[in-house]
Amino acid sequence: MKKFINNVDDILVESLKGFATAHKDLVSLHLEPIFLTRKVPSMNKVALISGGGSGHEPLHTGYLGHGMLDAVCPGHVFTSPTPDQMLAAADKVNTEKGILFIVKNYAGDVMNFEMAAEMLPYEVATVLVTDDCAAGDVTAGRGVAGTIIVEKCVGSLAETGANLQACKALGDKVNQRTASMGVALSSCTVPAAGRPTFSLADNEVEMGVGIHGEAGHSRETLRSANEMAAEMLEHILSTLSPTANSEILVLVNGFGNTPLMELYLIYNSVTELLAAKGLKIARSLVGNYTTALDMAGASITLCLLDDEIKQHWDSAVHTPALRWD
Repeated sequence: MKKFINNVDDILVESLKGFATAHKDLVSLHLEPIFLTRKVPSMNKVALISGGGSGHEPLHTGYLGHGMLDAVCPGHVFTSPTPDQMLAAADKVNTEKGILFIVKNYAGDVMNFEMAAEMLPYEVATVLVTDDCAAGDVTAGRGVAGTIIVEKCVGSLAETGANLQACKALGDKVNQRTASMGVALSSCTVPAAGRPTFSLADNEVEMGVGIHGEAGHSRETLRSANEMAAEMLEHILSTLSPTANSEILVLVNGFGNTPLMELYLIYNSVTELLAAKGLKIARSLVGNYTTALDMAGASITLCLLDDEIKQHWDSAVHTPALRWD
């Protein structure tokens, strides 16, 4: 294993210190317990808090700021944050308008955010992100790259002063209209383990992977990008069942070790495949937005747009990893 590390036990804190210093105009780092907040607190709005294991950067820390999150609770690599982090973060960003947790559907994350919600004295609601359709059921899937679409849209609505119930309703709606599918060309290497989580032959891929280095639902033979994109889209479209002429947001996401040249090539495949089905790409995003350390591979996410989702996706956002006017 070759990685830039001083001490495996210190990798999270040292990385977060570097992140907070690099983006000191946007974020503040708090230690004991660890959480991050916006540099300039938001006032009179629902506070959005997310988090999860580290190793998925820029998720979640990169989405702190205007139009997205108010606080983030990072756990160690691929390890859930603990309730004391959520409690401290909520106390810091609470404005008496309520707290909304945005939680990826992993057992540890769900359990610890639920524990925190039960202990908080504020009004709390939760949006559970379940966009991974590898298991064939978007209501029970893992939370993967679609998480940033939920965070962006709900973050936009929260900025308008909408109440907690409205923010949760939009988050649930976006989640229900979003599905993702990933494929890995290689495993990732968790620093504490020092070896790849699984091994693939040169002619093999892992279809249906999550973002924690876990294996997918099938090991398959490496094929052309067009063929693999078509298989992923088949799962996604069968989950979402879009009607002809539906407007779609497409996110082609890298897992950390796939060149942008290849991600744009996949996006080109997706555009041709969707056009052949009479579906309109109205918005798109290509790059590394929800990674799995150094995994080679990519995921495709589709979100069925309507006027409300489109409005909140297009609204201004200013975070370390996502920004437009």
